Amino acid sequence: METVFTLPPLNPILPEILLLCIGLVLIGIDLFFPRNRELLTRITLLAGVGLIAALLYQEPASSFGTMFVVDSYALFFKVVCLTGLVLATLMSDRYLDMEGIHQGEYYSLMVFSVVGMMFMASAGDLIVVYLGLELMALSIYCLVGLQKHEHRSNEAALKYFLMGSFSSAILLFGISIVYGMTGTTDIRGIGQAITDMSLINNPALMTGFVMILAGFCFKVAAAPFHFWAPDIYEGAPTSVTAFMSVAPKAASFAVLGRILFVAFPEIHHHWDIVVAVIALLTMAVGNIMALSQTSIKRMLAYSSIGHAGYALLGVLPGTAEGLSATMNYLLIYALMNMGAFAILILMCDKNNRRESLEAYKGLAGTNPMAAALMLIFFFSLAGIPPTAGFVGKFYLLKAALAAGYTCTVVGAVLLSAVSAWFYLKVVRYMYMSEPGESFTISYTPSLLVVVWIAVIGVVGLGIMPGTLLDWAASSLIGS
Repeated sequence: METVFTLPPLNPILPEILLLCIGLVLIGIDLFFPRNRELLTRITLLAGVGLIAALLYQEPASSFGTMFVVDSYALFFKVVCLTGLVLATLMSDRYLDMEGIHQGEYYSLMVFSVVGMMFMASAGDLIVVYLGLELMALSIYCLVGLQKHEHRSNEAALKYFLMGSFSSAILLFGISIVYGMTGTTDIRGIGQAITDMSLINNPALMTGFVMILAGFCFKVAAAPFHFWAPDIYEGAPTSVTAFMSVAPKAASFAVLGRILFVAFPEIHHHWDIVVAVIALLTMAVGNIMALSQTSIKRMLAYSSIGHAGYALLGVLPGTAEGLSATMNYLLIYALMNMGAFAILILMCDKNNRRESLEAYKGLAGTNPMAAALMLIFFFSLAGIPPTAGFVGKFYLLKAALAAGYTCTVVGAVLLSAVSAWFYLKVVRYMYMSEPGESFTISYTPSLLVVVWIAVIGVVGLGIMPGTLLDWAASSLIGS
């Protein structure tokens, strides 16, 4: 009997195909027109903005059976990842020129990493999850090491590659165990098999689940799998650090939410305790270790670890309200963190990166605009009203408290108060110290666009959060 091959519908996967082609075009442009840097930036920006607009109108669908799923949940996270790409591209041009980083490699790798993130967001099968994850991770390993003549960049890339490979192996081993127990890698099929085969208390299944959870905790820099983040964030080019602190984290949370809420909802009474411990430990490590940092970049690395802990609070209850709060928080975090890194890049010049706290002494006197903008972003990161950071944390804590996780919420509030100390320490340096080095900040148009997008988002969503909350609530799995 002759087997007839039919091509699955490609419309659902068209944005990923287009973005992949754009990445290849960027390589071609860099090969034939190596001096045309502006064209590379413009194409990347147009691709990011155009795809964001297109995704907002994409209809729910699936392709390759149920291996690739386009639903409102996937579209939300794709928009967050593409927003990270657009903002990182806008803040990169001046920085790449200053650091002498090859732009063709940079933009094409960034685009390829986002293709992997988009596959992760739409993955309905663990095999697609792994393929998307590796495309994302391999691209970012290379991005971290693009400062080829910089010792700390080379060290960071090697460390990230070795530890990332190890975490991917753990994740793949967990997937193989779950497949062995359930007979499927389909995410929805795993949930059905656990119910049908009465695997709720099966120790082998729990072992596979824990290994999958550990793999994704590494990707979001959750403790005790966070140890890679400070060195890699500090060693990577600053624009890459800004990008990887936002977009890969969002993509990993997209997969984590789909796996926990679709594949393993029946064992919630097992994994909620594990997630609660990881969330508290992550917030504690991130916020307490940040207190002693003298480098703003390294402090923001530990801050990123702490914020991963806050985002886990929404996943913890296993409720729609909690997942919606996490989605809401990840977009808010993208805006406020990218804004803070944009100011960090503004402070740089060819002779001095100005990453230390000492560089911010008296900044309000020498560069009042930069100080005021950093104040807004740090207030939001600390969760001080009326910024979006406060709104994001409030709904995360509310969801966890409504589900009965009172002790976890109390711990989160106390650790949030700890985080205010190191954010406000920078504010004190800017406003209450005598100016140190006098220097002029060059406000390039593209960096100003990033800063004002972030400011409008942080302040606007802090005062009127309704639109974002409604969007996140309407983008839940299955809606």
